[in-house]
Amino acid sequence: MTPTGKNSGEQLRVAQEVHTADSMAPVDMGRRRLLASGAITGAITVGFTLFPAAAMAQVAGPGKGKAAAPAAAPVPQPAAPAAKLPGSLNTTPMLDAWIRLEPTGRVTVCTGKAELGTGVRTAFLQIAAEQLDVVPSAITLITADTARTPNEGYTAGSHSLADSGTAILNAAAQVRDLLLQAAAIQLNVSRDTLRTENGQVLAADGRKLGYGAVVASLDLHRAAAPVSPLKDPRQFQVIGASLPRVDIPGKVAGGASYVQDMRLPGMLHARVVRQPSYGARLIALNEAAVRALPGVVQVVRDGNYLAVVARDEWQAIVAMRALAAAARWEETASLPPADDIHAYLMRLPAREILVTDQRNGAAPAGRKLTARYTKPYLTHGSIGPSCALAQFIDGQLTVWTHTQGVFPLRGGLAEMLGLPPEQVRCVHVEGAGCYGHNGADDVAADAALIAHAVPGQPVRVQWMREQEHTWEPSGPAMITDVAATLDADGKIVDWEYQVWSNSHNQRIDNAGRLMPTWALAQPFTPAPPKPIPMPEGGGDRNSIPLYDLPRLRVRHHFLPDMPLRVSAMRSLGAYMNIFTIESFMDELAQAAGADPVQFRLRHLKEPRARAVVELAARQFDWPVAKPRAPGHGVGFAFAQYKNLMAYMALAVELEVQRETGALTVHRVVAAVDCGQVVNPDGVRNQVEGGILQSFSWTLHEQLRFDQRRVNSYDWSTYPILRFSGVPARVEVNLIDQPGQPFLGAGEASQGPASAALANALADALGRRMRDTPLTGARLREGAA
Repeated sequence: MTPTGKNSGEQLRVAQEVHTADSMAPVDMGRRRLLASGAITGAITVGFTLFPAAAMAQVAGPGKGKAAAPAAAPVPQPAAPAAKLPGSLNTTPMLDAWIRLEPTGRVTVCTGKAELGTGVRTAFLQIAAEQLDVVPSAITLITADTARTPNEGYTAGSHSLADSGTAILNAAAQVRDLLLQAAAIQLNVSRDTLRTENGQVLAADGRKLGYGAVVASLDLHRAAAPVSPLKDPRQFQVIGASLPRVDIPGKVAGGASYVQDMRLPGMLHARVVRQPSYGARLIALNEAAVRALPGVVQVVRDGNYLAVVARDEWQAIVAMRALAAAARWEETASLPPADDIHAYLMRLPAREILVTDQRNGAAPAGRKLTARYTKPYLTHGSIGPSCALAQFIDGQLTVWTHTQGVFPLRGGLAEMLGLPPEQVRCVHVEGAGCYGHNGADDVAADAALIAHAVPGQPVRVQWMREQEHTWEPSGPAMITDVAATLDADGKIVDWEYQVWSNSHNQRIDNAGRLMPTWALAQPFTPAPPKPIPMPEGGGDRNSIPLYDLPRLRVRHHFLPDMPLRVSAMRSLGAYMNIFTIESFMDELAQAAGADPVQFRLRHLKEPRARAVVELAARQFDWPVAKPRAPGHGVGFAFAQYKNLMAYMALAVELEVQRETGALTVHRVVAAVDCGQVVNPDGVRNQVEGGILQSFSWTLHEQLRFDQRRVNSYDWSTYPILRFSGVPARVEVNLIDQPGQPFLGAGEASQGPASAALANALADALGRRMRDTPLTGARLREGAA
């Protein structure tokens, strides 16, 4: 079996090809041409069929490389509906799109998902290694490359393991089974007498065949089966182990880890001069002096789009500043009043969506409570400003990008430049911070526009901090209204919920969704915003409580008009909706004279949901005895992300200094059920990081603007959680579910963490705050 354990970090080496000059080699992107050209290094493909005939043998005879003839003609059968394949195999069903084997025994695993700092590269390696019985170091993992990997759309919504991990799990299991079948023919033994270990097939008589020797007689270009011969989870040695993440060593040691670190031979550097506000028009420009500056290669102007290209980065920055000083703009656009933004949003035309209505007859009598909660615009605040590299040679464009969707981006760039999509290649390289739709796609458009204007050499475009903060899409401001009725026994008998929100998805449906195209002489128009259907949802994500409620109605007021540029931010509407629901559950518990945890359990039947609530409470030693020291408070919250992914409950203990409003979080205890756990330490990483990010949003973050410009342009004008604000202790308890589906955990923390924090503050202050951010003047006033 594959050796594993905490000391197996050296086994997790994996090739990273995106940081080398080799990744710049031209690739013929047609699938047939790609396979024929050998651009997919070492892949063994014998024969080619889009849909292998049912009568074809599953393996070739020894050394023959083709299927054996059937014993008899198959009897025609009525066509049956195609069975749904697991995960992303359903959209990319061919096994060799996911798993490829070389004669050396080397394994290549492909995924259309991107590493965004969540540790999925390590998890994918563990999944493939487990099912193939190889050491992880024998695997080359290729992620999110339009020339080499399946099209899995966006890496978003905590879908990486659920979609791509499930595909790799099943594809690897089926490939292992095919290897056993092929080896049985070569060794002339029964398949049941064979086993696999460390990249070899072992016979009972001691004979061995390496996978490389077996694959010569095996065609992996075949459709996956609906059911896979998965290993018994009780035998897992790699899945479930906290193996070291492969992306961490370079980051800790300062090695080349991000697209910001990439350096290619002959590379030029570019900087963009952005319009000072939405819709600003360039009315005068004296660029002659800029062109004469040292190192300047070219000034690029297209309508209101301005950029400068230089031979080194500092020369580009100096030239950008000079170009900005030489430009005169006319600003006419106006933004809504910031101090009235929520009332302004509620006055906008709305598309009314009835998310659910389970109310029959008249509302029952009882005590009715109502509340309104609000959230401001938030920025992603990635520590590393957006960056991309591009090269345009002989009509072919290659872009190295930290986008969340290489294939959608390819379509947008192709439309922007008037190129066929097959002449555009997008290669994902991790960026220094990704929490949703930030500036990654826009800077890729910058790089593509500039490289197209300066063909031949690679061009690197790095945004400045003020460009990142003022031009990336924000997380939408939101308003929620909730009303509930308690009966005489303190149970919820009626629930009504409303949410107002702009779109949470302005990703790249067309070239007009790429912000730089708005400034061109021939600008592109963004595709109109559309709501995301439930159960995934956008602004209404997690708007339906998981609790057992006899009467329930939820309405989404979808606002197509966007005063500020907005799009996807981590967890989308779930952060605000869970903040509201779980804050209000505490308000209802208080009105019912009930303990907040017991009140939740009274309304919660789902066994896995109850299990995380009970585990978090037990590990926290809930309930915490009263009276507590002045300014001390505890809070609790629960949710299942999207009501279909990871379950999470957590409790918070904090202290507020009433004189100053200073806040200290003493401890956080969380319980998580994300199905089968691949890498326990990786899950804890995600949950801990999500808790801290949620605390930062809830306590500190708010995008500020006046009626002309966004004013949050640096860290002083957009404060985030500092190291001094990190909780003294964060404990994450996992409920493993061997053999159960993977449930994404990357965004499970945001909602429950915000509500538990707000509930603890209310407990400490004796006063409820419903408008985020909760610190600053609001907290000082509440603590007084």
